Amino acid sequence: MKYWNASENQTTRRILRIAWSTALAVAFTAQPAHARRVTPPPVPSDIRVLPGNKAFLVGHAVGTQNYICLPCPNPTTPAASCPDTSGFAWLLFTPEATLFNDRDKPVIFHFFSPNPDEDGTIRATWQHSRDASVVWGGRAIPSSDPDFVAPDAIPWLLLPMGGTQAGPKRGDTLTATTFIQRLNTAGGVAPSDGCSQLTDVGKKAFVPYTADYFFYKADADD
Repeated sequence: MKYWNASENQTTRRILRIAWSTALAVAFTAQPAHARRVTPPPVPSDIRVLPGNKAFLVGHAVGTQNYICLPCPNPTTPAASCPDTSGFAWLLFTPEATLFNDRDKPVIFHFFSPNPDEDGTIRATWQHSRDASVVWGGRAIPSSDPDFVAPDAIPWLLLPMGGTQAGPKRGDTLTATTFIQRLNTAGGVAPSDGCSQLTDVGKKAFVPYTADYFFYKADADD
């Protein structure tokens, strides 16, 4: 009987050691993508993030910039924002993009939606694909600096956080966001023709684009 107890104890200890070693291995190999070091590229001075913030997540976007032909100016687009004096313009009504991590796994969906923190103002929106947390961007600061931005690409952007929301199960990946940058853009520019007369109003154009989106949080926020 004593021999059986000793053997059982030794077996139990071996099992516990194996389980503990396995748990440690899983903990170190299963770290989420955003826990890795994220290093943004150089950017124009007008869209640099304020000191005290650090990038914690990057997503590589593939999707479309979606435009609709409308009269311009109109109640939401002043004359100064119209590209010409034709009285019509392609106006962005939403992006539709999926952001992928470095392993080509979808991590975030990007679109426009009402921001509850601004009484429903329509803003750029990013929703995490796993925990459904959301961040809305505030008023964007664009840059088309030719030293950085290709002439046939949509501008690079800096957006302050305009609002956040935890997911239905309290997911919080994006709720720490303080700033978002859209960088390394390709494509996405509105069509140069097809919207110049009344019969064109209501036409839509879905223009492919790619970009990198960098998400920042406060340095002290771990």
